[in-house]
Amino acid sequence: MTNPKNAANSATRKARWITLVAAGAAVVSLTVGALPASAQQQDPAPAPTSSRIGDQRYSLDEKTLTELMTPDAVATGTMVRVSGAGVPGHVWTKATGPLSQDPAASFRIGSATKLFTSTLVMQLVAEGRFTLDTPIHEVLPETIPAHWKPITIGQLLSHTSGLGMYCAPLGDGLGLTPEKVVAAWTAEGCPAPQYPVTKQQYNGGNYFILGLAIEKVTGHSYADELQRRITRPLGLRHTYLPRTGDASMPTPSLAEPTPKEPWAWAEGGMISNAPDMDRFMKALLGGRLLPPAQQEQLFVKPELSKAEKIPYSLGGLMFFTVDGTEVWGKTGSMAQYSSGVFGTADGRRTVTWSFLPAPKAKSTDIVDRVGGIVKAAL
Repeated sequence: MTNPKNAANSATRKARWITLVAAGAAVVSLTVGALPASAQQQDPAPAPTSSRIGDQRYSLDEKTLTELMTPDAVATGTMVRVSGAGVPGHVWTKATGPLSQDPAASFRIGSATKLFTSTLVMQLVAEGRFTLDTPIHEVLPETIPAHWKPITIGQLLSHTSGLGMYCAPLGDGLGLTPEKVVAAWTAEGCPAPQYPVTKQQYNGGNYFILGLAIEKVTGHSYADELQRRITRPLGLRHTYLPRTGDASMPTPSLAEPTPKEPWAWAEGGMISNAPDMDRFMKALLGGRLLPPAQQEQLFVKPELSKAEKIPYSLGGLMFFTVDGTEVWGKTGSMAQYSSGVFGTADGRRTVTWSFLPAPKAKSTDIVDRVGGIVKAAL
């Protein structure tokens, strides 16, 4: 890892962010339905008449959401922001437990970083730098062993590359780089992916490789491209990738920093806040960040996703159905935070959350809590 102060514990930390804790990246299994209509003009906010507020398409179960946010054996504190169509005042936000009450408090978004990475990749596809069918070895010749079957950009995005877990030691954390992390998955002696790939296999290594591809074809750092293409144009002043070795958190932050200092780079290392994540997700789902062709590809469902309880689109978005409405987004787990953002496919309604899992919380309960928040909010 890039922080030498905690090098002795780096192996444990790295295993955590590399594995990404399936519970933190999962949502409840729900039936996949049809893609909703494209963005339309926003509805005026209706007056609340009960705990279920909103119109027939967009409703906010405020009572259930408030109950889910009460500190308990699953989460000691929770922040939720819901915005868009059907929300009185257009924004509902609340924080409970030992969390900052500032609606702009920052937190680590974990694997929701992948949404930004996939957006950058899709923008580069639109520019003709590569295609979704381009083998990654054509972009990064030394990355994938020559005897492996070619893995494409699209397969990395959709977690259909077949890439397994890392098989080489990552060292003590001193001087760790994206190249060294990728080498841990692809070093000599690592088992080649088994073909044909029969299922989506969520893997942070896919997005480390994509981060390197972004840097290779642009000639700029991932952080610079992130700022130039997404955060600066959208005015996301609280969203960034920390510099190597920077373990600090902005003020105010949602919760007190922990001694654990994550890294996770292009696959899980970003910091943001709820208003910024809300703005980003509305822009992404609303078609402001990608040309029409790539926007359509963002919602394509690989054949393998149809058999998965936790499916991912060609653009790397998780998707499932809530009361007949399909929602898209990403969860993330990093340091003390379990966070995520989801929205309707037209971008008219979004929910952003971050909570602190209780010390003895079961992974299944964390998964259920995430699913409950999304369902009550959307």
